Formats: sequence, C-alpha cells, structure tokens
Amino acid sequence: MTEDQENRYLLFKYLTKQFNIAGADDPEDEAEKLILNNSSNLFGYHGLAWQLGRMSLEFFCMYFLQDTFLPKENNAAAPIADVHKQIWKDIQDSIIGNGSDQIGRILPRGTGKSAFGNFGPVMWCHCYKLKKYSLICSDIGSTAEKFIKDIKNTFLENKYIEKAFGKLLNDKDKRYICNSTQLEFTNKTFIEAISSASPMRGRKYQNCRPDLIILDDYQSEDDVRTEEARAKKWKRYSDDVKFAVQKAVIRNGKTVKKGTTLIALGTLQHKECFYSRLMKQPTWKFKNDKGVLLNDIDNYFNTGLWKQFKNILFNFKNKNKLEDAKEFYYEHEKEMQFPLLWGEFWDCLDIALSYYENPASFKQEVQGDVNSIGEKWFKTVATEKRVDIETHSFTKTMLLIDPASGGGKKNDYSAFLVGSMAENNLKYCRHAELAKINARTNFDKYIDHAIDLLKGYSDITHLYIEKNTFNGADANAIENKIKADPVLSCRNITIINEMQKKNKDDKISTIIPYMNKGQIIFAEEDEEFINQVLDFRGQKYSTHDDAPDITSEFSNRIDNIEVIQNVQLLDRRKFGL
Repeated sequence: MTEDQENRYLLFKYLTKQFNIAGADDPEDEAEKLILNNSSNLFGYHGLAWQLGRMSLEFFCMYFLQDTFLPKENNAAAPIADVHKQIWKDIQDSIIGNGSDQIGRILPRGTGKSAFGNFGPVMWCHCYKLKKYSLICSDIGSTAEKFIKDIKNTFLENKYIEKAFGKLLNDKDKRYICNSTQLEFTNKTFIEAISSASPMRGRKYQNCRPDLIILDDYQSEDDVRTEEARAKKWKRYSDDVKFAVQKAVIRNGKTVKKGTTLIALGTLQHKECFYSRLMKQPTWKFKNDKGVLLNDIDNYFNTGLWKQFKNILFNFKNKNKLEDAKEFYYEHEKEMQFPLLWGEFWDCLDIALSYYENPASFKQEVQGDVNSIGEKWFKTVATEKRVDIETHSFTKTMLLIDPASGGGKKNDYSAFLVGSMAENNLKYCRHAELAKINARTNFDKYIDHAIDLLKGYSDITHLYIEKNTFNGADANAIENKIKADPVLSCRNITIINEMQKKNKDDKISTIIPYMNKGQIIFAEEDEEFINQVLDFRGQKYSTHDDAPDITSEFSNRIDNIEVIQNVQLLDRRKFGL
C-alpha cells in the first residue's frame, strides 16, 4: 500500500473502533460513511484525523507519531503490545475521562515506558491543549534534557502534526521560550523537564501550576542505596508535590476543570524505594506488570527442557557451551516458548539468557520482584584443578591485594589474587587466598607474603594494591623489597596503587554475567575464597565482601593492562647478511 492508503486504513480502523465503543449497529459502515463525508479533509488542518486524535490517544500515537510507534520499512518501530494500549487507555481516561488523576505503572526495563507513558501522552496533551503546563521529572538532568530535545525535534520535523495542527513550535520566534529544558508552544502551553533533585513547588506558567506531572524513572540508584537515602527521597516528594499541583475547579458540585494529573513510571529497586512506597498509597491507582507472565520463574527455568538447556550452558569444560545451548533451544523452540508481556518484540531465548546471567537482578528488573533483593548474587562458580589451570597459555598476569586493617572478625584477613588472561580469552584466578593476616597489626608479614607470591608466579607483570588503607605506604615497602631482590628487580613489575572510590556493589555487579557464564575460572582448591564469592548478597546483606570485590578488580583491570614484550635482536651474520 502507498502511505496514503496506509493512513486511510488507520483512520478507518480506529473510527470503527470508536463506533464500536459507542455501540453502533454496524461500526464499519459508520466509519466508511464518515470518511466519505469528510473526504475533502481527512488529514488536513482540523480534519477528520485531527478530530479522532482528540478522542483517541492510541490513534494519535499510531498516526501522528507513526514514525515512532507504527512499524514501517523505513523505521525501527517495534509492534506494540496490549500493555502499551492499556497504558494509553489509562492515561486517556485520566485526562479526558473519569479515570484516576494519580496513576502509576511499574514496568520492566526495555518496555518503552518513557515512549508510551511519557512522550506520546505529552505530545497529545499539548497538541490539543488538554494540559497547559506539563512538568516532567527524571532522576538526572541529562535525561530531562534528552526528553525536551526529542519533543522539540518531533514538533519541528513531524509533517503529520504540522499539516493537521499548524505550526505549534517556533524555535526562531523570540517571543516563545525554547531551550534545553523548556518549550513554549504557539497555543500557549508549556513543557518543562527537571531532575528529581530540583523542587517542583512554586513553578508556574501564566499563573498556572503544572497540571500534568510525570515522574519518569524518578529515583536513581543513589536514592535507593541506603535507608537514609530512601527516606530522604520519599520526604522530598511528600513535602514537594502537594505544593506543585493545580487544584480542580468545582462549581455547584460539578468539575469545571480537572486538576493536576500525576503519572508515575518506573521500576522497583527496593522494598522501601520511592515507587514501592508510592504503590502502597490508597490515592494512587497502580499496576505492576511482570515481563515473564509466569508465577515461579525459578522453578520454570530450572526444570524440564530449560534445565537441560542450563546444564549445557554451564558445562564449563565445553568451549562451545553457548553455541550448543542455543542449538538445543532451536531444536525444541516450540516447546520452550513462554508467555511474555511484550511477546511481539521480545525473544524467549534472550530473556532466558538474561535470567541465567543474574537471576536476582532479573527478578527485580523484569519481574518487579523486590523480594529477590538479598539473594545470593552468584549462582555458580566455574572451577578447575590448579594443576589443570596451569596447563593454559597465559597472555597477562597480575597480583591484586586488598589488605585487611580494621578490627573485628570482618577484618581479620587480607585478600590476595593471582589472576591471568589466557589465550582462550577466559580469565583464570590461579591463586585466590584469604590470608589470616591483618596488615595493620602485622605489616611485615603482609609485605613478605606479597613478595612470596611475586616470586612464586614469575609471569606477574602488574601488582594492584588498594590505596585506601595505607595511602601508599605498603606499595612503597613492596617496591623497595622488589628493588633489593636480585630476581624481582629484573622483572619490570608495574605497581598500581589507587584509591577506591567506586561503590562496591556497583563494581561487583559488573562481573555477575561473566561469573554465571563461566568466563572467570577459579582453582577448586581455593574453597574458602570461592565460598565467600558464592555467599555474597550485596554489601548490606553480606558479612564479607573481600573475595568478590578483589575478583571484580581483577576482571575489570586485566583487560586494560598492557604487557611490554622484550624484543630479542638476532645477529644478522648468522643469516649470512
């Protein structure tokens, strides 16, 4: 079909739907008549499409924003799902119907919640002047600026909107505000995007408070990390939003003008995070949608054909384990399908692999299950006997040290790890030890143990020591010992002594997929170290974090170190030159 034919079909489809809702005896016939009666102006200024768009947010998005939402050969739009249509319906009912004025959706990552719950509805509201002042709040300022940029570009470049509405945004006219966080339209409506750290209260446009407030990914990881941060975030919202809203205008018991509509879109990150608390408020109408439409995904992905798939995937002795697991899936693809929230776009194999990489994170991010927080992060650890590990050819080797220095049982040992990158691109923890050495009370023993490991592994070229404990004193002591040793002094060992500023949970989380896929391999004799890795549940829920912390340092650093190879010059005379 030509574009015009496709647009006519869209118009007919959604007109039929509207007549069906209205209870017409023959919705298709009524739609055809209306199209014929308005054939001179179907898509032009205030034409039939314009009229239908005001009544149907879904039609507005599918026609006027078709480059974003309607799959075509010249765009990357994905087929929409029922969940997206329901989001549009809920927002439409809230703004022009009798729906709740405070609605929230908890959706999995990758569901397009910002596009379907924020971008489309905001465009609709300001095209039809359904809302005068929209305030969009995101966790960081850059997200807010990107939202404004997307809105601005759409209004300036969208031919369907300009044809039916006229020029709503004029970025060349100095009478209108148009910058990185604010847009003022020719129909005297206004959009502003702010970070969640900025106050909402006191904001006005032409003496009107925000009458549409969208909290889109309103909380950041920092807002969730501690009990104090979570309480602070909730207090900020509670103290702020009630002073930002526009009250409804009611005359003689009838609502003349609706008040502020609040829309909250996000992902649960903790049992007491902002969205978890908001969900419990009786004045909010919330829906929590799971990505995989099953009640017990742990049982599902660990039984039957998926268990067989998992056994193949985690067979660390098989170099082609991923390829073989995928082949098994394709052989049983029909039987291994499961219901998905966005089945039109998501793939069961990709979803399953995401689960196996990090089940706890998957249940939180995809299933909206905050009860999984506090579970063990690493479900399995790949191991080989030390003697077998040493048969591999290594390209890089380093020693990493996390010295214990505090008091109490939590600080009664130091972590040492000798790790290598092999020619097969796998990372091997050749020696992983939790030595019973408190570096502060037994400094010399700690230094001597490091020297012994450097001598024991002649291919170590780099030594990493966390600087936070001794501020470089231990690195200096080891460097002096290396210089004084006739063997070590010839090895050109690079010492890396840096302050540790990253959050440990964030850093350790980076190795979860590599650990769960068996790409970091330990010597099975290092049982104590391995058990501490397996027991890690996040800093808040773990007694110790030294082993997973230093493992993450190894995995992240070994990729970036450069080994300088010695070049041997040959005597040209031996070649007769």
